[in-house]
Amino acid sequence: MVNKIFLGLVMVGVPLSVIGSVLHWSTILMFGIYCLTIIALAGFMGRATESLAIVMGPRIGGLLNATFGNAVELIISIFALKAGLVGVVLASLTGSVLGNLLLVAGLSFFVGGLKYKRQNFNVYDARHNAGLLIFAVIVAFVIPEVFSQGMPEGKTMSLSIGISIILIALYLAALFFKLVSHRGVYQSTEKGAAEAHHEEEPEWSKGKAMGVLAVATIAVAYVSENLVHTFSEVGETFGWSELFIGVIIVAIVGNAAEHASAIIMAYKNKMDIAVEIAVGSTLQIAMFVAPVLVLISLLFPTAMPLVFTLPELITMVTAVFLTVIISNDGETNWFEGLTMLAAYLIMGIGFYLL
Repeated sequence: MVNKIFLGLVMVGVPLSVIGSVLHWSTILMFGIYCLTIIALAGFMGRATESLAIVMGPRIGGLLNATFGNAVELIISIFALKAGLVGVVLASLTGSVLGNLLLVAGLSFFVGGLKYKRQNFNVYDARHNAGLLIFAVIVAFVIPEVFSQGMPEGKTMSLSIGISIILIALYLAALFFKLVSHRGVYQSTEKGAAEAHHEEEPEWSKGKAMGVLAVATIAVAYVSENLVHTFSEVGETFGWSELFIGVIIVAIVGNAAEHASAIIMAYKNKMDIAVEIAVGSTLQIAMFVAPVLVLISLLFPTAMPLVFTLPELITMVTAVFLTVIISNDGETNWFEGLTMLAAYLIMGIGFYLL
């Protein structure tokens, strides 16, 4: 049923996106069409990566889901940078961190916990990810803010470039560690996970899944470019600040693929994949997407330093600590998920009123 809805939205949404942009329909109407179309396309990306996860295993599947899910976010952010909306991009990065750690993981733990009293996932991965989260968000994001207080703008940008290069290098090293040098060293603690992996049949073949991902990503790129041009008028109409649009709206639309896939995986009790999607996507945003955007911004008139506002930094640090404390034991339940959702709602209210 859900798949038919996504298919219908894509079949209607993509043509309407083209026609509406050519005929200059109402900006508010087009904003809604663009958002729904991107979410529907993200749904197809989620189905494709779920098929690849069955074929390639939870780690690579989760990584692929995060990568293609974040491709939407990256594409939207590049067009926003081109339009000079640096504040929206930084806010959307904040929203992605908060959304993945608190909304996606929280909904996954909550939905899965309603069906299963207790759910387990790989505790070694959880502890490894905890260290990277603390480094990526608390060290790499807070340090530029602290040092930028006593620096001219030019040196702040140089600091951001240096940190960005280090982050990208460490992220690539982390992938090598998990997928090559220490692959299989820390096995999943879930009983029967391997058997379930071999028994389940993928919805699509590997070739078809990769083809769907490629086509959906191209379509998202086109719709995203048009979506960015609606932000100013939509913000003025609804009274939304640039910060709220970035943290809540862009982040939710841009990460729709991960949202859907992680919750479905948790409902099927595949918590290794669900956690890999939520936390792995956050790490990819913080250690790869954000620094790549800093470097790409050098090609545009307005460069983007890796300097966030105080509310953005505090909420991200809080989300990291809450996630680390809840996930560090390798098991979860519906109440822990609800706690994370409550934290997200509190922060959402704060950004709306700010």
